[in-house]
Amino acid sequence: MKKQVLLLYLLSLPFFLLAQNEKQRWKQHARQTEIIRDQWGIPHVMGKTDADAVFGMIYAQCEDDFNRVEMNYITAMGRTAEVMGKDQIFADLRMKFYIDPDTLKREFDESEAWLKTLMVAWADGINCFLSENPMIKPKLLTRFEPWMALAFSEGSIGGDIESISPAGLRAFYGNEFQAYTPPAPELMENPSGSNGFAISPDLTVNGNALLYINPHTSFYFRPEVHMQSEEGLNAYGAVTWGQFFIYQGFNAHNGWMHTSSRADVIDHFALTVRQHEGRHEYLHGDSWLPLREKTIRLAYNEDGMRGEETVTAFYSHHGPVIRAEGEKWIAIQLMVAREKALTQSYLRTKTTNHTEFREIMQLRTNSSNNTVYADRDGTIAYYHGNFIPIRNPSFDWSGVVDGSNPETDWKGLHPIEDLVYIANPATGWLQNCNSTPFTAAGSESPIRGNYPTYMAPDAENARGLNAVRLLEKQRGFTLQNLIALGHDSYLIAFDPLIPALVQAFNRLPPSDSRKQSLAEPVRTLMDWDRRFGLKSVGTSVAHYWGTSLLAKTRQMDRPAEVYLFDFLAHFTSDEVKLAALEEAIKLLTANFGTWETPWGEINRFQRITGDIVHPFDDDAPSIPVPFAPATWGSLASYVGRSPIPTKKIYGTVGNSFVAAVEFGEKVRAKSLLAGGQSGNPASPHFYDQAGMYAAGEFKDVNYYLEDILKHATKNYRPGSGK
Repeated sequence: MKKQVLLLYLLSLPFFLLAQNEKQRWKQHARQTEIIRDQWGIPHVMGKTDADAVFGMIYAQCEDDFNRVEMNYITAMGRTAEVMGKDQIFADLRMKFYIDPDTLKREFDESEAWLKTLMVAWADGINCFLSENPMIKPKLLTRFEPWMALAFSEGSIGGDIESISPAGLRAFYGNEFQAYTPPAPELMENPSGSNGFAISPDLTVNGNALLYINPHTSFYFRPEVHMQSEEGLNAYGAVTWGQFFIYQGFNAHNGWMHTSSRADVIDHFALTVRQHEGRHEYLHGDSWLPLREKTIRLAYNEDGMRGEETVTAFYSHHGPVIRAEGEKWIAIQLMVAREKALTQSYLRTKTTNHTEFREIMQLRTNSSNNTVYADRDGTIAYYHGNFIPIRNPSFDWSGVVDGSNPETDWKGLHPIEDLVYIANPATGWLQNCNSTPFTAAGSESPIRGNYPTYMAPDAENARGLNAVRLLEKQRGFTLQNLIALGHDSYLIAFDPLIPALVQAFNRLPPSDSRKQSLAEPVRTLMDWDRRFGLKSVGTSVAHYWGTSLLAKTRQMDRPAEVYLFDFLAHFTSDEVKLAALEEAIKLLTANFGTWETPWGEINRFQRITGDIVHPFDDDAPSIPVPFAPATWGSLASYVGRSPIPTKKIYGTVGNSFVAAVEFGEKVRAKSLLAGGQSGNPASPHFYDQAGMYAAGEFKDVNYYLEDILKHATKNYRPGSGK
């Protein structure tokens, strides 16, 4: 009996020592890390080493909203069905095509020592938080492992993997290779988007470069964080919940803003497939190659009961098969470079000049974004994309290409020197609003014909036109008037639309009843200054009319080079324009008692719970917001997407974290968050920025220690039990 007890003790000893080593690391990090919360609840994390700063900043994130931290990793690892039910298994499948724990563990083991140290510190910070806060009950992930950081390494709101349709996966893998045709692209501009502006010293009052950081994401998708160490880290900005790098932000030397790019970095290949000797093969040139098969287990929770389904996934040399179209199987190829992506995401936050920043860009793993850059040396720059495969330009890469033709194979990656790139244009400014790069610097912009079509297929949009309109005529920039420019109220999309509507109305015969019923709404639009405002009835009518018009023309075939609102003005019938206005007037009257309802009574900000999918209530308190959807050219984007039908519009997407930065001898910045830093309704920082947000009033960023200490409300060490 004593031998058995001794044996059990010896077997358990390594696990005990491992746990002890982990807790020793927690204590070491805590001794070397301090978190200072300022008057807005923003965590300023100060560590001796970078690993200490990572430990402290992820600990602070968990304090602010562990739910969002956990859900991002549940999603990233393809485990949402274990929390949300069986209908999520095909969303999980697309993640598990690429995210396999054994693969991630191997990639972790093969990572450079410095990066492994940060990943260990990241996992330690979350696990320490859970240990210190037993009242927090995770939905699924009760322990985080260092390799899990590789599952979510880039930070975009919609990663490349999300381009794969779960409906297509369901048809193919759930219904024995059933064909699936993706829906046709809709005639619609991105209603949210993002903006980035960089201003050269020549155009500024203080002779310093300025950067405007304006991601348009789901509200509360990114909190505001400051992390620094004695190893050269001192980055401030927005971090995607659960990640350990500042995604959009700045340090004392430079700043970076990412806007979602339409550079073509994902391709679909039609495979000719046969069964031969009990296996599936696909044609490539003159050869039949075997499709690799992989068994993927998809766990789910249904009514409290755990279940599991198994899928045999097929992979070609291009990538996994994601659907069938007719007799062809469609494979997808996209970037798979997790360790390099995490390396690039982190190291750019420690660069001190454009040469260093550009060197980090050479890793070429920022696959879904453009980058607007500015620095203390006065350099401003724009990169359209980063990861762009080299392809044969004779093919149309906007659709599905023939995967049996070796000429469609990727030929490596374009070097940075080949990409659409602008540095220090003579115009003195740069802008990108998810729009074409060929107007990014006005008259100094690159020429479209110098690049392959797939490198920059982005069309012009209303925000891009509005930004150029404002930037090309302004001089004497300061932080404050750059913020004002970012909140300019002009809705440029209605410039071509309203005259076309007036013409359609004037062509009505006198006997048409609409000549009377629509006279006042048309007059309201004619007299409207095309600016959003809380008291503006014109904004209300224009928004509802434009929304109805887009819904009626959603499937129309528009050439990519034609600006959307020119197309709607000139290629839709009078009847469509007038019918859309009739619908708008009816809906406004039904919802608010009169179509003459000011925009501020309709467009509201409400935050009453910390739920990721926020419920809204017309009877609960809310505040008016003047901004409008980016669709209409509003640089300060504000979009409502409520899962619960309401009469009022409640913002869920658009301006979220916004910052304006000046790079002088000392960096100066102002910033703003939608609502506040915390996801806890009981926190004073859940709603403390809401009024400022609606008014476009920014707070001063506390970047230097003297300012941080002056505004400190709480100082503590993470994991210290205090």
